Amino acid sequence: MKQFAVIGLGRFGISVAKTLYEMGHDVLAIDKNEELISAISDYTTHAVQGDASEEGVLQSLGIKNFDVAVVAIGGDIEASIMVTMIVKELGVKYVLAKAQNDMHARVLYKIGADRVVFPERDMGIRVAHNLVSTNIMDYIELSPNYSLMELSVLPIWVGKSLKELNMRTKYGINVIAIKRGESINVTPKADDVLRKGDVLIVVGTADDIGKLEALSGRVAG
Repeated sequence: MKQFAVIGLGRFGISVAKTLYEMGHDVLAIDKNEELISAISDYTTHAVQGDASEEGVLQSLGIKNFDVAVVAIGGDIEASIMVTMIVKELGVKYVLAKAQNDMHARVLYKIGADRVVFPERDMGIRVAHNLVSTNIMDYIELSPNYSLMELSVLPIWVGKSLKELNMRTKYGINVIAIKRGESINVTPKADDVLRKGDVLIVVGTADDIGKLEALSGRVAG
């Protein structure tokens, strides 16, 4: 289980925080708005009202102990930049920040953000799934019940064929394509052997995808 701090509770921040919490992770939500904190308190591990642009507030919350900080501050670009800089300086290993435009994104990268996202391009749910495991490259909800995921081949799968892995039975998922470098095999066969660096495109129910994510997280962690 990883520890995530989500700073800023607009639609994007709320979506990321709730999804990470539903996936079983420890989530701290921080916002200046008391109403937003009250609304999300049942959907996070901890929800704290405070001004995250004040270094002392973040220090008191032990922010340096978190694996990931998501800076999801909305309209205040100055606060977004300040908080990103503070959490990085305090030692958070991975900082993801929301940007309003390309110039904002460039500044965030310059001050140490590890990844910058645009809410219009990266939905909160997709980002949350990406954060859980370095093996998960992309996650798309096809419907409330089914999802598609791009997953780097796990070390335990290297050298084994799809038939040997029997993913439909073991994990409840279907492999619909294999990406190898610049080529994509959209008609994978049972005797296709997986190599290190391959990327699988799989589809399955939300529950089955979740189990695969958990396995990926354990292998990666």
